Amino acid sequence: MKRNSLDEIYQMYVMDIYRYLRSLCGDHYAAEDLMQETFYRAYLHLENCKEEKIKPWLFRVAYNAFVDYKRKEGRSTVQSEDYFKKLAHPDTTESTLLHQERWEEMRIAVGELPDNQRNALLLHDFHGLSYREASDIMDVGLSQYKILIFRARQKLREAERRRNEHE
Repeated sequence: MKRNSLDEIYQMYVMDIYRYLRSLCGDHYAAEDLMQETFYRAYLHLENCKEEKIKPWLFRVAYNAFVDYKRKEGRSTVQSEDYFKKLAHPDTTESTLLHQERWEEMRIAVGELPDNQRNALLLHDFHGLSYREASDIMDVGLSQYKILIFRARQKLREAERRRNEHE
């Protein structure tokens, strides 16, 4: 059978295929989607079909499309609209703004630290290096590095306390 005859086949069998799929799935929209899928698959494999057996072949293609649809539907869960309305979006405009302000305050506070304390804090707390790795990078002893990071954290806590007092 030739592919250009699909239009004729479509016109002859579209309602039969639709009614069959509608009776299988019980949903108008799903039946329309499956009907489109059926004729798409038919277009791809039309040359393999014998002309006298086109109707049963189309019904088999439609049934296979329906089976694939049900398998796919079984792997996914559909939530009702109410489910999504109940979910609070974690990033509201207000929380995003507060988060940005907090980071800006932190950036300023870290920027006011002495260079060696700022470097110690950034290497460990922000970049995740171990104390040993950070002390090697800064070319200081491990105990000296621990003192630097302790003092940096202490100054940040003091800055946070002062900021909270002003609010």
